[in-house]
Amino acid sequence: MTGASVLFDAPGPRARVRNHALTALTVVAAGAAIAFVLYQLWAKDQFQGAKWKPFLTSNLWTTYVLPGVQGTLTAAGISIVLALVLGLLLGVGRLSPIPPLRWLCAVIVEFFRAVPVLVMMIFAYFLYGMYDLFPSKHIALAGVITGLTLYNGAVIAEIVRAGVNSLPRGQQEAAWSLGMTWTQTMRLILLPQAITAMLPVLVSQLVVVLKDTAIGYQITFVEMVRQGTNIGSAYTNILPALIVIAILMISVNFALSVLATRIERRLRRSSRGPAPLEAEAVEQEGAPGAQVLHTQRD
Repeated sequence: MTGASVLFDAPGPRARVRNHALTALTVVAAGAAIAFVLYQLWAKDQFQGAKWKPFLTSNLWTTYVLPGVQGTLTAAGISIVLALVLGLLLGVGRLSPIPPLRWLCAVIVEFFRAVPVLVMMIFAYFLYGMYDLFPSKHIALAGVITGLTLYNGAVIAEIVRAGVNSLPRGQQEAAWSLGMTWTQTMRLILLPQAITAMLPVLVSQLVVVLKDTAIGYQITFVEMVRQGTNIGSAYTNILPALIVIAILMISVNFALSVLATRIERRLRRSSRGPAPLEAEAVEQEGAPGAQVLHTQRD
């Protein structure tokens, strides 16, 4: 097959005309729906300047928006770091050659994947409050972080396991033939390649972490969406408030995606580095095959 591989047969002339016609109809229908929604909003005076004017005052931003942004970014940032660490440990544990450790990690992952995030947040919130594990002003934040970390850590563990298992079997066999241990193989050979391959999926999951902070309003956590509804109640402009909050959330998610894309490109460029670096890394680990590689290189 000389052409590019496709999932389906390439469309013929009639199919292309039909596809173009359907695409045009879809665009027209979507445009008409958007125009109808905008007209309804305009008819209900949702675009009046008085409803948007409060956003030009510093009091609204310092009282509502900025505390919500701070709460969302704080909870998401801490949860992302903890979930990545927990997911990496559980994912590697599920791949461990030690059966008890592998079974224990599997039970933990399946349990926290099955429990809803909100239930874990509420449970942690009341648990921390009952035993005074955190200051009262930080209990809601701790509950949100706990729920997001446990759930997303379990999901990331499955992503790690799938990423490692997707690598060619020969990678692991070649490492074993050089005398590398399972830990050395996982740390030096498999995980670096798997992380690069699964980075897009990880980014999608991290965006989910950021959006799920909005669930924290159930335990009185101050975050962006909750503050948006508070603005709407205080200034009777619920729709403009939610639009502004949505723009802020989209901006943060877009920035996270751009950052992850740049990291992925850098990782892919570094993975095409000179081969002698791999031999030097093997030698540092004391593998018997390192001397053979150096002899062949010389």
